[in-house]
Amino acid sequence: MTDFSELIDRRHTNSVKWDVKDNELPMWVADMDFRTLPAIVEAIQERSKSGIFGYEEVPQAYFDAVQSWYEKEHNWRPETAWMIFATGVVPTISSAVRRLTNVGDNVLIQAPVYNIFYNSILNNGRHVLSSDLVLDNQGRYHIDWDDLESKMAEPLTTMMILCNPHNPVGMIWPVETLARIGELAAKHHVVVLSDEIHGDITAPDKGYTPFASVNRINEQNSVTAVSPSKTFNVAALHAATVIVPSEALRAIVNRGLNTDELAEPNSFAIPATIAAYTSGHQWVHDLRAYIEKNKQTVAKFVAENIPSVKVISGDATYLVWLDTSKVGMPSDKLEQFIRQETGLYLSDGTVYGGDGQQFLRMNVACPEERLMDGLNRLKKGIAAAKSL
Repeated sequence: MTDFSELIDRRHTNSVKWDVKDNELPMWVADMDFRTLPAIVEAIQERSKSGIFGYEEVPQAYFDAVQSWYEKEHNWRPETAWMIFATGVVPTISSAVRRLTNVGDNVLIQAPVYNIFYNSILNNGRHVLSSDLVLDNQGRYHIDWDDLESKMAEPLTTMMILCNPHNPVGMIWPVETLARIGELAAKHHVVVLSDEIHGDITAPDKGYTPFASVNRINEQNSVTAVSPSKTFNVAALHAATVIVPSEALRAIVNRGLNTDELAEPNSFAIPATIAAYTSGHQWVHDLRAYIEKNKQTVAKFVAENIPSVKVISGDATYLVWLDTSKVGMPSDKLEQFIRQETGLYLSDGTVYGGDGQQFLRMNVACPEERLMDGLNRLKKGIAAAKSL
């Protein structure tokens, strides 16, 4: 099995994350510093032996693997007929926006949220409409239901992109919340596109609920995008599954994916995904435990050593949302300052919208030794910022 404490040098490997200066420590983009499941590597090596990499189809074994994974891990068994192969979650979102909405329509989001949602909306001539999440005095985000419904009710609002679980705040949406979102969306004729790419990465004693699994209303008015990319750190293999129970919606989404040339796999996407979903159960459970330990380490370190920063507790993702509002510097400038002063490279919360200008996002999917390096750099950077 994978040794999650292994320090791996990823510099000079064409890594987006690690294309940084020699003294810098990147803890920003959602890319883990762990080797992937050994069975995935073995599947890729076995596939490469043929030496032939022509056009390929998606076999039934692929859909069986996805189906089995979601049944065992998330108590939901999507039907084979509902599933479509795609080359990624983000390409799927952009394609669905083009097919299920019209130019000039509103696409509803819940900021602060994954910044690429904005690109998928704006680049296609649609308008971003956000029902911002509200942070309460206990450090937990919640939905302003009146605001959400009023924005769903706007005639030009035709789609909602739901982040389930929510990135960057790490929220696992309760079943009751998902049901209410589904009820309001159906009432106001808004299709829900649920990005569930982080669904496998939850605290060991927690689990997320797929939006479409909640009830018939959610099922028939949703498009769900899932992928092994975040779970097994295989983003560059470009494999995702789009789950659309409604036959009418599925026909539209399927036509869009094929028109956009997003439904054909590369030679390694299929065997790697099958290996992940058939052999990766224990590996993922071990990963969850390691990440949860890292998150607890962050919370303890920050509380004891950086009192001007507050960790927003979240039960999902390997991303930690840091409240820096008491530091006295907007997060875009603070991110740059910390990077310049210490080499620590975090994500600027401003790009996520909402109240993100007061937050930084830290990726803690790394060996503990590297995490401690990052935390000590954060301590140094915050202290320097407050001394100005």
